[in-house]
Amino acid sequence: MSSSSLIENPSPDIYIPKQWSDAAESIAHCSTSTPPIALICGAKNCGKTTFSRHVLNVLLNSGHNKVAYLDTDVGQPEFTPPGFLSLTIVDRVTPDLKIPCLKTPERCLFFGDVSSKTDPSAYLNYLFAIYDYFRKEYCTSSKDENPPRTKLPLIVNTPGWVKGVGYDVLVEMLKYICPTHVVKIGISTENKNLPAGEFWLDGEHDGTINLIEITSARQDSFNRSLLVQKDSRLLRDLRIMAYFRQCFPSDSDISTIKELAHALASHCPYEVPISSMKVQHLHCQVPSSETFYSLNASIVGLAVDSEGTESLPWCLGLGIVRGIDTAKGVLYVITPVPHSALHKVNLLLQGYIQIPTCLLQVKGCISPYMSASVLTTS
Repeated sequence: MSSSSLIENPSPDIYIPKQWSDAAESIAHCSTSTPPIALICGAKNCGKTTFSRHVLNVLLNSGHNKVAYLDTDVGQPEFTPPGFLSLTIVDRVTPDLKIPCLKTPERCLFFGDVSSKTDPSAYLNYLFAIYDYFRKEYCTSSKDENPPRTKLPLIVNTPGWVKGVGYDVLVEMLKYICPTHVVKIGISTENKNLPAGEFWLDGEHDGTINLIEITSARQDSFNRSLLVQKDSRLLRDLRIMAYFRQCFPSDSDISTIKELAHALASHCPYEVPISSMKVQHLHCQVPSSETFYSLNASIVGLAVDSEGTESLPWCLGLGIVRGIDTAKGVLYVITPVPHSALHKVNLLLQGYIQIPTCLLQVKGCISPYMSASVLTTS
């Protein structure tokens, strides 16, 4: 990959067909007295994220000052880097449905991989924990009341893995969340679609659920085909680079991969005492003697291990471990997480999210090792 622009948008204007508009309007103007909980599901590349964004805008334009967005797609999340499940409270319309935008979630958990297939049970536990937080903070009804009476509308975006174990995970998700609206987006390849009807209810009809079945929008406003296969790895790398671009002021002259690599290599890292940090390896076991080797030049989740009633540590963001000085007992970490929040971090989570290769192969760039000038987190 060359030193091309970090923000590329070759997509044509997105066309929202009447079927999609009608579906979004029916969610926004549902007759119930409580705001809707809408779950969007369907096969890969069917338009779930675009439709979710459209519904988000329609809700914000329909009298709702804020909308909650629960993102469960760890491979292609909407507002965070890859590897996260998150709850974000959105209060502004997204003007361009084509361009992903990073936002600071209210709560997020670092799963550490781009698919739930690594550990479906852990993935569901993470999902349930974030949804429980939503219910605790934004619902007025008890845990046993389904659907709950919510204070805010909730949009749930889901992964495109809908076969095999992925299907089982989606069914568990639907049963736990009990949405008021389920939007199924179908594609032309029938055998890749979800089953017809309320497939997660074991044949029992639930009159409280509004099932909306629409088809993928495969054309733009000029009637051109949108049958473009996404390069998932490239999109993830771009999202990670956009995230760490936040280490620098927005008006900094950093617009290419080469410029970002040089900026990160010369950026002053935080000095983190090893004695103040716990390290948890996700989805694998690492011998204690190899811990520092595994952390060096890696991306880690910066988390808060409360050791209280909450068993899962909330994550504040990502960091790059630029180097380790075992003699001094310190790690050198680069992160866009505000300094004011870093004092809470006492746990490093290492999963399978890696530094994009293109950042490590820039000619003349020394990365990602230690810098002499550092900032302390204490």
